[in-house]
Amino acid sequence: MKLVTAVIKPHKWEDVRAALETIGITGMTVSEVSGYGRQKGHTEVYRGAEYDITLVPKIRIEILVDEDDVEPVIDTVVKAAQ
Repeated sequence: MKLVTAVIKPHKWEDVRAALETIGITGMTVSEVSGYGRQKGHTEVYRGAEYDITLVPKIRIEILVDEDDVEPVIDTVVKAAQ
């Protein structure tokens, strides 16, 4: 058994979930998390004032699969999350 963990953008969650269901994956753990990658956050303007948003909302998916199913699961998540 292997644990596959993916961190995706929140608006891609439904696409990833639907793609995983098509390959037979129905059990997974989903968490709402915050973080940043290469972009190091972003800035937003609220009522004329500029704010630095350093932690961006993300979705973390954890899937426990057999060793033979690791590559198809990873490929499916990558294609659906792009």
